Amino acid sequence: MATRALRIGLIPGDGIGKEVIPAGRRVLEALPASLGLKFSFVDLRAGFEAFEQTGAALPEKTVDALKAECDGALFGAVSSPSSPVKGYSSPIVALRKRLDLYANVRPVKSVGTARNPIDMVIVRENTEDLYVKEERTFDAADGSGKVAEAIKRISEKASFRIASMAGEIALRRQKIRESGSPSIHASPLVTITHKSNVLSQTDGLFRTTSRSALAQDRFSSVGVDEQIIDSMVYKLFRQPETYDVIVAPNLYGDILSDGAAALVGSLGLVPSANVGEGFAIGEPCHGSAPDIMGQNIANPIATLRSAALMLEFLNEEAAAAKIYAAVDGNLEEGKVLSPDLGGKATTEEVIEDVLKRL
Repeated sequence: MATRALRIGLIPGDGIGKEVIPAGRRVLEALPASLGLKFSFVDLRAGFEAFEQTGAALPEKTVDALKAECDGALFGAVSSPSSPVKGYSSPIVALRKRLDLYANVRPVKSVGTARNPIDMVIVRENTEDLYVKEERTFDAADGSGKVAEAIKRISEKASFRIASMAGEIALRRQKIRESGSPSIHASPLVTITHKSNVLSQTDGLFRTTSRSALAQDRFSSVGVDEQIIDSMVYKLFRQPETYDVIVAPNLYGDILSDGAAALVGSLGLVPSANVGEGFAIGEPCHGSAPDIMGQNIANPIATLRSAALMLEFLNEEAAAAKIYAAVDGNLEEGKVLSPDLGGKATTEEVIEDVLKRL
């Protein structure tokens, strides 16, 4: 078997990102040699600490290295201040734009016995909506005080490609099911989420364009339905087993994916990948968690799963499956769990348990 060399950028960021991203590196390095993968790594900077030290939350050196040297990357977490800091903006949002990582893909799956089994993927458009960050504040003409406005931008191009990505993921999940992997779903389904009954132009364009994308011949076996965002939230918590793949504009996708994480116990379990054409950045869904930083109790599972998800989008599904199986084994046995899951294990103990299972 020919060996494939993959160079992975490591961007710990802030807080517990510095504790969990090394875990991602270790799980990649521990993959069996029989898979034919060889990894090298480049350490890169981004985040609020980088901003305080250098004046740049996303240094150009980081962007240049990802473009020129790397096949993929792992991104930890960033601390974003709740009040404005002059010159600072989220480096992960900027990174998604700079590398055109137009899809944020977040699988949410329950492991073991669950009252409502969950096996869904939320596919979030990553480049526009309210996250274009075009805001202004001005004085009301009638003298009643200040008014703040934000632009919500939805384009046909972005909507078409994100819905197409959702369709491709639904087909891939169906192939995995047909190969014998257990699942709660019998057939592929994409649910389009929107609020076009109120936002008829922006969300209306997302809805109609998504339907057009999913009407392509290659998606003929994929079922399509839709859900207004407020009823979607209700049904997500009441009937999570209903959903296979959910596609949503940026803001709704952000809210849904964090909410869905609560259904499986912790944000510390939920991975994501920022995906473009031929490049993927694995990113755990949790934040920088400064309250537990340095205590060796951060849950590394979301990062380990994010490393596997990155490998999926680098066409290394077999390697990804090895990591998923090792993580699922840890969770199903339930003896070595971090405090967020009701256990007493340290970060290091969880990592070691997963590595043993590889």
